[in-house]
Amino acid sequence: MLTPRQKVLALLTLCATLLAPVPAHAAAAARNPVVFVHGYNADPGVWGSLREDLRADGYADSELFSFGYDTHQSVNEVLSGRLAAYVDEVRRQTGAARVDIVGHSFGSLVSRWYVKYGGGTATVGHWVSLAGPNHGTSTAWACALWDQACRDMTPGSYVVKNLASGDETPGTVKYATFWSDCDEVVNPDSSVPLSGALNTPVGCLKHNDLLGDEATSAGVRAFLRS
Repeated sequence: MLTPRQKVLALLTLCATLLAPVPAHAAAAARNPVVFVHGYNADPGVWGSLREDLRADGYADSELFSFGYDTHQSVNEVLSGRLAAYVDEVRRQTGAARVDIVGHSFGSLVSRWYVKYGGGTATVGHWVSLAGPNHGTSTAWACALWDQACRDMTPGSYVVKNLASGDETPGTVKYATFWSDCDEVVNPDSSVPLSGALNTPVGCLKHNDLLGDEATSAGVRAFLRS
């Protein structure tokens, strides 16, 4: 049996251990790799600014991945399945159990479908939507006649209705959205926020300006650390 003095010394040792700074390699091992999912008519190059900010925060290039895809295809029938395969490959390469996903615009629908219906609740830690048409956008009607992705983004589409049904933020995934009240692409602006997510207004920014906005970047990075 420990003496009172030994008990005190043991407690002090435990406290010192818990309060000791976490080595950089341990912090890196604890965080998830990040998968970026770009928006409609875009490509992985749009993530240059946020990738650079994450590298400045200590992320290695080997922890940052950009999913490139044909944005004119179906969210539920094609693209979410391809994203699932891509995430599985990222997990295989890194050995990570989960990834964090950051999507812009149409990429929010692709990644949400994967999380909700493609098994992503077990493989995604944090999910972020920048200016995502999460409840549809009326501007998509302009191209809906000939483009499947545009049809998926219209208010009341099969994709939008099914993503909104039941729990909008299922599982243990942490969800966040960032939205502008001057978004010229997502209409109405209130389409972006989700029930159960951390919904952050970024002020008056154009749709693509969220990709390079310093305050938005800081908010995304803080959320990924949560």
